[in-house]
Amino acid sequence: MLILGIESSCDETAAAVSEGPRRVRSSVVHAQHDLHAEYGGVVPEIASRAHAEKILPTVRAAIDRAGVALDDLDAIAVGHRPGLIGSLLVGLSAAKSLAWTLGKPLVGVDHVHAHLHAPALGDAPIEFPALGLVVSGGHTTMYRLTGPTQLERLGATIDDAIGEAFDKAAAILGLGHPGGPAIDALARHPDADDRALDFPVSRLGPGSLDFSFSGLKTAMLYAAKGRPQPRKIPGKPEVRVEPAPELTPERIRNLAASFQRAAVRALSLKVGRALEALSERGDPVRTLIVGGGVSANSRVRSELAALASEHGLALRVPPMDYCVDNAAMIAGLGAVMLERGETSDLSLEAVPTTAC
Repeated sequence: MLILGIESSCDETAAAVSEGPRRVRSSVVHAQHDLHAEYGGVVPEIASRAHAEKILPTVRAAIDRAGVALDDLDAIAVGHRPGLIGSLLVGLSAAKSLAWTLGKPLVGVDHVHAHLHAPALGDAPIEFPALGLVVSGGHTTMYRLTGPTQLERLGATIDDAIGEAFDKAAAILGLGHPGGPAIDALARHPDADDRALDFPVSRLGPGSLDFSFSGLKTAMLYAAKGRPQPRKIPGKPEVRVEPAPELTPERIRNLAASFQRAAVRALSLKVGRALEALSERGDPVRTLIVGGGVSANSRVRSELAALASEHGLALRVPPMDYCVDNAAMIAGLGAVMLERGETSDLSLEAVPTTAC
């Protein structure tokens, strides 16, 4: 079974060919980091225009590298939710056109759910039930999974996603875009002190499984740039605010390391809570799955590996190439859905928000 996958939900134009759910024949990703770097984040209009330019060459490259012809394909899978609406429409239009022209089934895939299939690519099947954590630039969400497409959402961010927080922290420190890899590199410096600043770790109440990173982002801003001057009130004494220390290379390293420690601690804390909650309700899991761009972070991998070991769970994280948005995960999960008869028709819509 050969599946062509297409992904264009944000700022990666991607196409891939998968032979069944786990064997990747080809995977091509065209990133747009250079187009968005000067803005410090993804600009939706620029992203969608770049997708329109690159979608056909990317699909052709994936087909050529897989050593197959279009007629050899059994189905077209496409990430149609969630994401930037203009970006989604480019990939969805290409997928519909190919499916209609070739007379092949169309499979609509939720790209957040596909991140939880990514660890299976080129590897053994994932053992269920599992606890899944998606950590990316747009999403920080936990699920209980009883199968690749059977998900129960347990918690999600109420403000910034963790990847977005990393990007904003990097912008504050002048590290460029994307910010996650830059923060991680500085935090791994042998002289970096991750206890130099006591950044807050969000908890949101004793039983909450949701996430929040806006307070951490603000704490980084104040630590790096200083707090804003308080408003002067007639008849009240003026409050003196000390400026932030100079952003020397040493301080930037320490800020990056302290920020990363607090951000990842928030993840491991909530994953631990979720494992305990599932055990208490009689729904223990066998596997911890982590997917999304931030799953490439060294501290995320090490802390969640330790947590999984502590709870006797198998940890499944994607190979580095499949952490960011890619079409191999779309094709792989699309193959699972096709085997189950879960196909779409040409009325399939682009949905910018997450469905569950």
